[in-house]
Amino acid sequence: MTKLKKGTQIELVVENLSFGGKGLARIDGFVIFIDRTIPGQRVLVRITRKKASYAEARVVELLQDSPKAIAPRCMHFGTCGGCLWQNLPYSEQLEVKRNLVWECLAHIGGLSNDFVLPALPSPEIYYYRNKMEYSFAARRWLLPEELELSHLEKPRDFALGLHIKGFYDRVLDIEECHLQSTASVSILKRVRQFALTSELPPYNTHDHAGFWRFLVVRDSKHTGQILVELITAPHRSSSSLVRQLSTLLQAEIPDIRTLVHGISAKKAQIASADTQEVVFGPGYIEEHLGDFRFRISSEAFFQTNSKAARILLDQVSEGCGLTGSEVVWDLYSGGGTMAIGLARAARKVIGFELVQDAVFDAQTNAGLNSVNNCEFVVGDLKDLLRNSSFADNYGSPHVVVTDPPRAGMHPSVVNQLLALEPPRIVYVSCNPATLARDLKVLMKRYRLLRVQPVDLFPHTAHIEAVAVLEIRK
Repeated sequence: MTKLKKGTQIELVVENLSFGGKGLARIDGFVIFIDRTIPGQRVLVRITRKKASYAEARVVELLQDSPKAIAPRCMHFGTCGGCLWQNLPYSEQLEVKRNLVWECLAHIGGLSNDFVLPALPSPEIYYYRNKMEYSFAARRWLLPEELELSHLEKPRDFALGLHIKGFYDRVLDIEECHLQSTASVSILKRVRQFALTSELPPYNTHDHAGFWRFLVVRDSKHTGQILVELITAPHRSSSSLVRQLSTLLQAEIPDIRTLVHGISAKKAQIASADTQEVVFGPGYIEEHLGDFRFRISSEAFFQTNSKAARILLDQVSEGCGLTGSEVVWDLYSGGGTMAIGLARAARKVIGFELVQDAVFDAQTNAGLNSVNNCEFVVGDLKDLLRNSSFADNYGSPHVVVTDPPRAGMHPSVVNQLLALEPPRIVYVSCNPATLARDLKVLMKRYRLLRVQPVDLFPHTAHIEAVAVLEIRK
């Protein structure tokens, strides 16, 4: 085998795509993962990391494109960290995602290919996102053509856009984006222009000085309403500046229903505010999933792809097999989307959620939909489920729906579910690896019926999956 070490350049042909979206190639059986590649491409790569069982590489030159490749729609594709696969036909993306789910279940969970169904497509593959977080930065990512210029048209020390993959402090100034609405990009450009002339600098992640931090845009795909949140550092002029900007945005983009100003003094680069002020409007927008209405505030959790979320909810409902007599527990219930969507077909739904604000949103959304058989409980599941009288207080569940974060369920929660023995479990996952890990444990007592991938994130490596389990008799 060719001796590989960091810095080695070598020609490779990409065979397929791996978990996380990287291309996979082999040399004498040794696996090399290559960022931003698709199957069929012949590439000259440079090894960036060498381990005993694999290596990682980046592309130096594309020598021959894949016969499957198509022209990407976005001018930023290949530089921006938002999309991976705009150059891969959507039908191929779905096949890749189905295989990624299966490979995780096989390698981690020891399950066969038969359980995983073909991935269900998103109704829309462009402009599908209902939320986008843009970052301000004091270090703008320079494009290759700019590196050779002695004079730059745009300042180097200011950017508002999306992070370059792998660089927490570098942001690409976005001129277009085909993931969220065109109105979102118009807001982005107007805010950038205003911030540039405000004489206050963007936040700098190195010395933690600066004012402008994040721009969050949420838009409803059914009502057309837009929510804008500006997150800044504390400053004596912050309120007056944001109000000036608010007036400009209202005049130019009438679909903006509300604007929220968040202030964050935390050093972590997270688009979450310590305090908030509603500058105008009600502080929320409304979105629909089928005939259900949901109120979405600036920091509420809601599935990012509204139209595909309806498909996901339908799959969960089908997996539950409700007849109207069941008690359903909804673990990690967030703003109540699943619980409210299932309530009409169940006797009672109990939602469990760690975040108090999310429970408040869930209660509000239940009222909006005249749902009166939902109850929402605040608490950490790993602690709540340890209480021996817990099931007595809320009714032993006939069905448990669980939709944990990417890290999956805490091991204690998995073990408590095994002890609880609900007849059916419907597991909604945004991470096939942790899904496989948890299913491996649950299948000590449960039989897996099926795993249905649902694509909520076209052109990315992310995939949702709905696993349906029933207790062994």
